[in-house]
Amino acid sequence: MRGLIRRLMGQTSDPAHEDDEVCIYAVGDIHGRADLLQEICARIDADIRKRRPAQPVQVFLGDYIDRGPASRDVITLLDRRRRTQDVVCLLGNHEACLLDFLVNADMLAQWRQFGGLQTLMSYGLSPSANPDADERRALARQLIRQMPPAHLTFLRTLPVSWSYGRYFFVHAGVRPGIALAQQRKEDLLWIRDDFLLSEDDFGKVVVHGHTPVHAAELLRNRINVDTGAYATGRLTCVKLEGPRRTLLMTGHQQPASHI
Repeated sequence: MRGLIRRLMGQTSDPAHEDDEVCIYAVGDIHGRADLLQEICARIDADIRKRRPAQPVQVFLGDYIDRGPASRDVITLLDRRRRTQDVVCLLGNHEACLLDFLVNADMLAQWRQFGGLQTLMSYGLSPSANPDADERRALARQLIRQMPPAHLTFLRTLPVSWSYGRYFFVHAGVRPGIALAQQRKEDLLWIRDDFLLSEDDFGKVVVHGHTPVHAAELLRNRINVDTGAYATGRLTCVKLEGPRRTLLMTGHQQPASHI
């Protein structure tokens, strides 16, 4: 974790006007698409070189693994990036499933429905389509052996949320009516309709992924940048400079700006 991130995480005051000093790039769900991660990172780097923001910070909103073909490569790229730049990587529900599987192999029955078998294959394993109990336990042992120690450290140290200025960053969303500091981990990783349908003021604008949408949602109380990258080829990043919101995307889409 770089110095700026440590300072921002350690701050005791958080007035809304302070986020005018920091330019934040928040990236939606990647799901094993290392090719799209490389492309969006190149776009972010080009934007930083062109715009020269004083304090650029990148926030990745979880769900780096599963479904797509290159989960291992995604973790390698993110871990390498956060060693050299100011990067916050948050925990997603898919990473939580992987971590649960490592201590309870029976979790694979659930995790496989979310694309967990693709993650196992990205680490060189060869799971059957529907592993039985013995195979599940064997796969958990094999995954521990196959995963680089840096990957395990990366996954085990992911925070569930990050807050700065007027924005609150989390994978899935928040429970309406509950203070941000009192949110349950399960809601932060899994919530959908109760959050998505709410018009409440959550205290800060919640920046999230988790629920795929055709195009990024830039609403009064929340911003959704999960554009289903693994299936659509569209990985989306929102750049936040105070109240100004600008979209960067993979593919041929032109950037869009909103205030």
